[in-house]
Amino acid sequence: MAKVFQKCHIIVWDECTMTHKYSLKALNRILKDLNANDRLFGGALILLAGDFRQRLPVIPRSTYADEINTCLKSSILWRSVHILRITENMPVGLQRDLAAELFAKQLLDIVNGNVSLQENTHFIKLPENICKIVNSKEELIESVFPHIYQNDQNHQWLQSRAILAAKNLAMLPGNLISLKSIDTVVDENEIVNYPTEFLNWLDLPGLPPQNSVLKVGSPIILLHNLNLPKLCNGTRLVIKRIMGT
Repeated sequence: MAKVFQKCHIIVWDECTMTHKYSLKALNRILKDLNANDRLFGGALILLAGDFRQRLPVIPRSTYADEINTCLKSSILWRSVHILRITENMPVGLQRDLAAELFAKQLLDIVNGNVSLQENTHFIKLPENICKIVNSKEELIESVFPHIYQNDQNHQWLQSRAILAAKNLAMLPGNLISLKSIDTVVDENEIVNYPTEFLNWLDLPGLPPQNSVLKVGSPIILLHNLNLPKLCNGTRLVIKRIMGT
């Protein structure tokens, strides 16, 4: 990884607004050391991509100030950031979908505070056409995946819908198959330091869980780039066969 960083002329940091300022400071020091260069980030260009209009999660007021003080804008390095703003929704413009354009505008109105509040609760009043209200989880599933037993092999039908959550795979025909990750270390001398329980506990971002429960025919999303541009992060796939070890 160190050699990769040394060769990088630009590093794209997506969803940077979800990280703390200390992560930015650590990256600055690491790149300086690796490149033996006292310039900011060791001379590499850092592209911070994200939207600060995304709201913080619901947290106690006692810790709200701490969250603000640790955000990227509180970093001493922020003064060196040159801000570029995206003013056009490219996916909406390329698709020329009027419904998607209206939905995007409604989301911006909510984020920018241009939506009226309800008089009794002072909560945001969502437009009636922005979503469909249901009374239960079962009704929501039936609304998104109607007649799934008749359409589970219709890939075009599945493509136009959200990916099924693992807990909803029971809706699909067939048997659930449990696929567990490798939970042993290569070096036997490290068994004490990395017991099986610890390896099973790890939940790394961008990687499947220790125990993945799947079905043949279930739709999935690719997490890592395998064969660009055909198989890249976010590609929707359908499981055709599950093979044992």
